[in-house]
Amino acid sequence: MKAYLRMRWNLGVCGGGTGEPFSSEGKWKVIVEDKQSLSTETYLVDFVILCIGRFSDVPNIPEFTPNKGPKAFHGTVIHSMEYADMDYESAAKFVTGKQVTVVGSQKFAMDIAMECSNANGIENPCTLLYRTEHWNFPDLLPWGVPLAFLYFNCFSELLVHKPGEGFLLSLLATLLSPLRWAYSKFVETYANKKLGLYKYGMVPKQRFLQDISSCLIAVVPENFYDRVQEGSIILKKSLGNFGFCQEGILVEGEVSPLTTELVILATGFNGEKKLKNVFVSPTFQDYIMGSQEAILPLYRHCINGRIPQLAVIGFSESISNLFTSEIRCKWLAELLGGTFKVPSITEMETDVKRWDEYAKRYGGKYYRRSCINALQASCMVQ
Repeated sequence: MKAYLRMRWNLGVCGGGTGEPFSSEGKWKVIVEDKQSLSTETYLVDFVILCIGRFSDVPNIPEFTPNKGPKAFHGTVIHSMEYADMDYESAAKFVTGKQVTVVGSQKFAMDIAMECSNANGIENPCTLLYRTEHWNFPDLLPWGVPLAFLYFNCFSELLVHKPGEGFLLSLLATLLSPLRWAYSKFVETYANKKLGLYKYGMVPKQRFLQDISSCLIAVVPENFYDRVQEGSIILKKSLGNFGFCQEGILVEGEVSPLTTELVILATGFNGEKKLKNVFVSPTFQDYIMGSQEAILPLYRHCINGRIPQLAVIGFSESISNLFTSEIRCKWLAELLGGTFKVPSITEMETDVKRWDEYAKRYGGKYYRRSCINALQASCMVQ
């Protein structure tokens, strides 16, 4: 059963700051609608834990200039979410014999391009339209060394500046910066050598540390660049925005359109919109989103100090989401059991600001992704 969820703070005023997970001042009214029968049920609860997922349900659709959206195109435009809903045979039949363009450069985009290549070969090559190159790998064993030995342990965290660190840890991270650079270079040379990124113009401009700190690395499908070399997959970079015309896609800076019959938007999901729309109150919507110039204001990537009796699990990313979410659930269980209290709203927001500074320092323009990859071990012990 697929359900539609909305929540309203009920029977009280928005309090906070006591450090206690429960309060007698109010409850949550949770409204659940069955999308099939359209029936609704309402529950009054003391505490809500949102585990609604970030990469599902709400597709991230690019914004287009007037008259250059999908309606201008005489072919078919779908999101990768719709493609994923098909079974293997239906998906293969859907793309067979068509000129397909996949928009995106991450794991799902490459997987779809491979499936189109399998179905059509060089007779109808699949075009992968992308904007930014990211560090992708044939495996997670650069030069035979497990990536976890380089980036997912306590020593590796000494190489980066951490939220709330003291003078000695800050000095150590500065002194170890050459080793931090060497780690990135070690991994990058492996990807270049094994995949031939220089040959295909797919070498990212940013260092590997930024991509792993933004959770933007992926394992390339087997034989992906072999398909590029044979011509069944065509890599095409867009230097700006794109739009649609009758024949296909208009790429900014190019005179002729990219002729195509089917466009699959592998542009990800809008997890922020999904989380925001759970709340009926515009005030709570603003609280949960915070400033667009900062990470989501979640203390311990879990609790917003201004929204009472609510926690969010699974919004922040890591290379092992199940592991980090499990530990966060244990932390939340201890809070609900009364083992400890959370600090004041001001202290929680100060902590969030420290994490925001860290995210912007190492994640660059992708800070909003709330990725904790590079400090995964620290997050587990805090």
